[in-house]
Amino acid sequence: MNTADATIENALSVVARSRDMRERALERRRELQRRTEVIITRPLYVLKKNEGPKQLSLKLDS
Repeated sequence: MNTADATIENALSVVARSRDMRERALERRRELQRRTEVIITRPLYVLKKNEGPKQLSLKLDS
């Protein structure tokens, strides 16, 4: 293998690594967006203390 072939091989390797890193970053971004949507669309329940005795009531915060 001469120098030109080695240079081409190295360049192809760099391109493949770059593409792989970009695809993994996109996948992480999609997963993060999916998790965020699940958190946002899920109803939020808040425990609020009643004014009387030490009781907790579950109320839907809208």
